[in-house]
Amino acid sequence: MADETDTATEGGHGDEGDHRDELPPDLDVTGFVGPYQFPDVARRRIQGAIYLVIAVALIALWVAKRDGGVLVDGGFFVLGLALAVVGLYHVGAGWPLKVKETDALVSAAAEVGFPVGHASAQLGFRGLLSRPTWRILLYSAEDPPAQRGLVLVDGVDASVVAHFVEANPEDWSGD
Repeated sequence: MADETDTATEGGHGDEGDHRDELPPDLDVTGFVGPYQFPDVARRRIQGAIYLVIAVALIALWVAKRDGGVLVDGGFFVLGLALAVVGLYHVGAGWPLKVKETDALVSAAAEVGFPVGHASAQLGFRGLLSRPTWRILLYSAEDPPAQRGLVLVDGVDASVVAHFVEANPEDWSGD
């Protein structure tokens, strides 16, 4: 009977008082190595170049074999055109992300016109060519915050695309 008790406590699942909660590894602060680095959207250009090379090869093969090729038919040409369109889109939508999160926060804080307390940033995309845009939510530095603002900052040149500031409608009184 003593062996069962030892096994249960060694695994951490003995008595109710022995159980200890643990954070998942991704929330453990001791493993923090620095701020998260957003991947550069310009990597889309690599896939776009691959699509364009394959498209050129398919169309060239279709042109070379269209007179008497049994295995090469019009599908090669159609697929080549489709890959060329997708490849051109990827090359066009491969904007370089030059503005980091902290730079976007600085631009947003300068735009709203009040001292900033809490703020958060989210990377999104706008337009047909998916231009990277930071969405910054800002609260004023008072406790509780009297104002809040939403600022869209361009991820390529740090220009402010749009902004909205209002009195904070949230009730923080705790009643």
